[in-house]
Amino acid sequence: MQSHTRKILVGVTGGIAAYKTPDLVRRLIERGAEVQVVMSRGARQFVTPLTFQAVSGRPVRSDLWDEAAEAAMGHIELARWADEIVVAPATAEFVARLAHGLADDLLSTLCLATTAPITIAPAMNREMWANEATQANIRILRDRKVRILGPASGEQACGEVGVGRMVEPTAIAEQVMAIRAADGALAGLKVVVTAGPTRERIDPVRFITNRSSGKMGYAVAEAARDAGARVVLVTGPVSIPAPLGIERIEVESAEQMLNAVQKNIGGADIFIAAAAVSDYRMCEVACQKIKKTSDTMTLALARAPDVLATISKSPSPPFLVGFAAETEHVERNALAKLAGKNLDMIAANKVGDGLAFEKDENALTVYWPGGGKQELSLTSKAALAGQLIQVIAQRYAARQKPVTSGTAPSTPALHVR
Repeated sequence: MQSHTRKILVGVTGGIAAYKTPDLVRRLIERGAEVQVVMSRGARQFVTPLTFQAVSGRPVRSDLWDEAAEAAMGHIELARWADEIVVAPATAEFVARLAHGLADDLLSTLCLATTAPITIAPAMNREMWANEATQANIRILRDRKVRILGPASGEQACGEVGVGRMVEPTAIAEQVMAIRAADGALAGLKVVVTAGPTRERIDPVRFITNRSSGKMGYAVAEAARDAGARVVLVTGPVSIPAPLGIERIEVESAEQMLNAVQKNIGGADIFIAAAAVSDYRMCEVACQKIKKTSDTMTLALARAPDVLATISKSPSPPFLVGFAAETEHVERNALAKLAGKNLDMIAANKVGDGLAFEKDENALTVYWPGGGKQELSLTSKAALAGQLIQVIAQRYAARQKPVTSGTAPSTPALHVR
């Protein structure tokens, strides 16, 4: 179930918001897209082409009259290469030229020559945005099915406050990558994901918890959404904003997380347990703040509910994916958890000594029954989550295929021993 790599042409025009566009390029690539940047002459006054080359890994195009590229009609080739064109920021001047079909530079020519969908993220002074000429041009583009993202409201570079700010790169990337989610590897499936830590109260002001930031679980939820799934995210206390297009349920304790999962697991095809759930909780929670009365204190703890183990014992569990964060004997402990909880897959990683927790990068080793193993090397958690979802999609698809009598099931493409 290898999904098609999205080819996105990012156009950059000459506005101060161009300083945000390298982050947009990075976020699109993290979500599995292949990105080619095309800059207008004005854009080069704000950000250098070298910056975009560094983040995209591709030489930047900006000149319609580039002899080397245009010897083979390079602008037509680019127009056909792109699955989508995203212009961010789109200045008032570019909006006007696009609306009226002008083609006097490479970016505007590409927009006329392509059959791919076009998305623009306008960015300009609030008065320029409100001007009737600009609004008339926007109406023309909407009639032509150009997708308009924003602009947002807030403080502007000129010091004024109002509508005209470019939508933030994260939101643009999420909406662009969600457009063709119906073609993704998990299209039509329901996926429940847990993320973050849980907290077990000691008294009204203290609790037991762990160092999980929730970044990996949130990245997995977003990757599943981008792959076409309907995602329910059950999250412990984190400081991460709610992802677009995902149903988020906030909980605190292990028991609350289990209850939320049980209420939402019905009809789920895949359950990905990425949360760092507390293993123990207080036998009795103090009603009032515990006062300091001696040099030592003993807490009586009992086992907290095991969310993944409980779901695995249900009559018809979905495809189960666990996580194993280990400080030692990673493979041995992960395989024991895989077998002990009757999982379909487990993603393991080493933690401690500055690894994984609260970091933006991670690495995983994925195991499944029968000796299957796949290494996912160190990269950003967003990129890693996309790779993990592809492995999950392949294993899920392999489990759904009926096995012909006397014939061994086929080995998925990512099966590495």
